[in-house]
Amino acid sequence: MAAWKVGPDFVKIFPCAQVGGPAYIRALKAAFPQIQWIASGGVNQQTAADFVLAGAAVLGIGGELIPHAAIHQRQGHWIGELAHRFLQIVKEARSLRALNEKQTHP
Repeated sequence: MAAWKVGPDFVKIFPCAQVGGPAYIRALKAAFPQIQWIASGGVNQQTAADFVLAGAAVLGIGGELIPHAAIHQRQGHWIGELAHRFLQIVKEARSLRALNEKQTHP
């Protein structure tokens, strides 16, 4: 709450996975629906949709998006492919979340 009171557009939760993951974001979103949450730390291709469905407005993705090996091996296509996969996961999860919200609050 202290972070929100200073007026940011978003509040980042890090390390999110270690403090409860999507369940924690869901609980925060229920208690503070006016806050746009950033889930960061522990977000990967297996968990990204869960964080979005839980109410995260933004995902912080580091090494899962830009692996050190891809940088050292100069494999930009690898990073591009990962970015494309994350984008698809987020788009699908946001569509599903919107559908669920519409059904819950007609």
